[in-house]
Amino acid sequence: MPLLVSRFGNVLLESNEFAWTHTHYYDDELGTPVYRRVLFFGETFDPLVLPDIKLETNLLEASFTIEGRRRVNIDPGYIMRSRVVLASAKDYSHRIYLGKGIYGEVELYYQGNQYNPLPYTYYDYRDTRCLALFKVARKELRRREGKEGIR
Repeated sequence: MPLLVSRFGNVLLESNEFAWTHTHYYDDELGTPVYRRVLFFGETFDPLVLPDIKLETNLLEASFTIEGRRRVNIDPGYIMRSRVVLASAKDYSHRIYLGKGIYGEVELYYQGNQYNPLPYTYYDYRDTRCLALFKVARKELRRREGKEGIR
């Protein structure tokens, strides 16, 4: 985490570590068990730089690769009052091309006083713990008047 803090600033909000038990997608590459942690950094940024951030985090992931296997998976994105967006290097029908080989995917949308998943939303982002964390982050975002998004 110190590498992320040195690049993106202080952590504003952080989830507890929780086990990734939704699929076995990462087992071969990352090993088992797989754990997930969600971090929100306090610095705002222009969402147009998300492709650059994703490329940078891909390099960071590569620096932890051992014998061709990633040891970490970093999914950068941003939160806005109306949605949560993640970056991906993989194209798919519901992803929008952002440039530099990077796509954006809306994971959650805000309606009815809560963030809600979409049919393709990652399983861990559907988890009630994760949804509650994003709600807290949204409150902080609203508190920061004039700020459009936090990492």
